[in-house]
Amino acid sequence: MFTGIVQGTAEVVAIHEAEAFRTHVLALPAALREGLVLGASVAHNGVCLTVTALDGERVSFDLMRETLRVTNLGAVTEGDRVNIERAARFGDEIGGHAMSGHVMALAELVELDEAPNNRRLWFEVPQALGRFLFDKGYIGVDGISLTIGQVQSVTADHGPRFCVDLIPETLARTVLVDRVPGDAVNIEIDPQTQAIVETVERVLAARSV
Repeated sequence: MFTGIVQGTAEVVAIHEAEAFRTHVLALPAALREGLVLGASVAHNGVCLTVTALDGERVSFDLMRETLRVTNLGAVTEGDRVNIERAARFGDEIGGHAMSGHVMALAELVELDEAPNNRRLWFEVPQALGRFLFDKGYIGVDGISLTIGQVQSVTADHGPRFCVDLIPETLARTVLVDRVPGDAVNIEIDPQTQAIVETVERVLAARSV
């Protein structure tokens, strides 16, 4: 389990390609390696990955075909940085919201509004995810626990959209500082929101039969 409180970023220093498979090697700072062991879970841009090799600061993670298809990690190249969060431990402060590290879809950054001391980003998600978006609801964007500011419904010109507002600390700590319109980000819907919406839909569907 993760909380969406990104602990920093790490550089991808090597990528080993195979058929429908690749290995990312990250240079993890000492603070993010403390107590790290083979088999541990670490979120990269919100994607839960397993440590497969440890060599000093160089830590390896394997990415399967489905991970490469569904997330933005398939587009990562050597020299890129990714958001990093170690798995939550019992007793840790939960500063964000519960996240599984299972990305549901990609969203496109469609608009970026700069203002003093903050930045507003608008994202467009696949239509199937629109029903999970609510003003002031939680959402995971590249592994960051964020609060939805506003939601725009589907129109003739675009699909469902939502915006988030970022403070300087979030920009300094995460890769969102470098995102520009056209970039794809990983989206994880708040699990509680998803469960409530899908339960209500099933109940209403059963009553209509």
